[in-house]
Amino acid sequence: MLRKAIWAVCFLVAALRVDGAAAFCGFYVAKADTKLFNESSQVVLIRDGDRTVLTMANDFQGDPLEFAVVVPVPTFIEREQIHVGDKAVIDHLDAYTAPRLVEYFDEDPCIDRYYLERSMALKSPDVDGVVMNALPAALGVTIEASYTVGEYDILILSAKESSGLETWLRQNGYRIPDGAASVLGSYIKQEMRFFVAKVNLEEQAKAGFTYLRPLQVAYETPRFMLPIRLGTVNAKGPQELFVYTLTRKGRVETTNYRTVKLPTGMDIPVYVKGEFGDFYKSMFDTQTDKEGGPVVFVEYAWDMNWCDPCAADPLSHDELAGLGVFWLDDPPGGDPQPLRRGPSNARDVFVTRLHVRYDAERFPDDLVFQETGDRTNFQGRYVLRHSWQGDSTCQQADVYRKSLPARWEKQAQSLASLTGWDINMIRSKMKFEAPEPAADKKWWERLWN
Repeated sequence: MLRKAIWAVCFLVAALRVDGAAAFCGFYVAKADTKLFNESSQVVLIRDGDRTVLTMANDFQGDPLEFAVVVPVPTFIEREQIHVGDKAVIDHLDAYTAPRLVEYFDEDPCIDRYYLERSMALKSPDVDGVVMNALPAALGVTIEASYTVGEYDILILSAKESSGLETWLRQNGYRIPDGAASVLGSYIKQEMRFFVAKVNLEEQAKAGFTYLRPLQVAYETPRFMLPIRLGTVNAKGPQELFVYTLTRKGRVETTNYRTVKLPTGMDIPVYVKGEFGDFYKSMFDTQTDKEGGPVVFVEYAWDMNWCDPCAADPLSHDELAGLGVFWLDDPPGGDPQPLRRGPSNARDVFVTRLHVRYDAERFPDDLVFQETGDRTNFQGRYVLRHSWQGDSTCQQADVYRKSLPARWEKQAQSLASLTGWDINMIRSKMKFEAPEPAADKKWWERLWN
């Protein structure tokens, strides 16, 4: 019998600083998206009241026959509650929320100018049953429903005890890691069901897709949580999880682990522009180590209607609807209306990007969330400031040139503190030398020479 590997959507949804609303300005030049991390997992959670839409991005590499996912879910799932999504929309959301690098260019200090504050508000572009080979009833396992959705065959299971569920999964070709029984048992005690999916090769061929599209599940539950523990059972080491929450009121945080904002707003040396990926990974490693205990980092929190600077355009009405944002066309204070397609502002959609590096030792419990009323904009943002290289001479220029070494040293110290990199190595890469002042000339000689 073919043995199907269980894909842990990182957490396996299992066997399965600049605060405030002022514009940042500057020029966006780079982003730190999830592609920087190997074997990272992405989850999108749409949440309003007890209604939840969960989207799991499948980054499985290998033979589709070896793919399977088992997800603990809090309630029975009907066929109409399951959908196959679009990976491109998750990629867009990743790009839009990714920590970013921006750069500024110093002005000629000899030129007096009035600077007007700029504000920017970007407008969004205007079932056939599945038959397994075991006897589930004898093991206390109940197949409550079976569906084919897109290229996936899906079962909804319930179980009386973990050993019976583990035995049934093993007998039906699912490779369960040692130690999974205790984790399965904890979900069974909570009376959770199990969403089991595998690839239907015939349906995949009909659809013409060569990759696995995201699975989406809509359900109602008072518990705003994400199961991660099964994904730690057979993990080779810490895992990267990116959770994007889209809610109405404001920022989302975890209630059972500390939620911490990434350091942000620091000036760092200009040479980092060519090493931003290495910088971000080292910075995240260092900040994780500094926190010591388990922590969930906020990398982005923003009203979906705009961004500044923008690593990508805000998601369109259709993209948000595709992720399951079901209140887009609700009248204020009224009853939900049928969802309409087409251009629209993302009214009352606040996105939070959370990044957690977890393992079984430091994260023994599933992630539990709460929506706050905090709509303060936040982004992981790092600044390059290019020094002015002109030859103008004036008192302000002299003061400016003399101030540069101290500014560069501060940038080097900030970079060392953020990343743990050796300060002398940073200084050598910066190669900072203040520009030589221009030879003293009469002002009229400088006009034409």
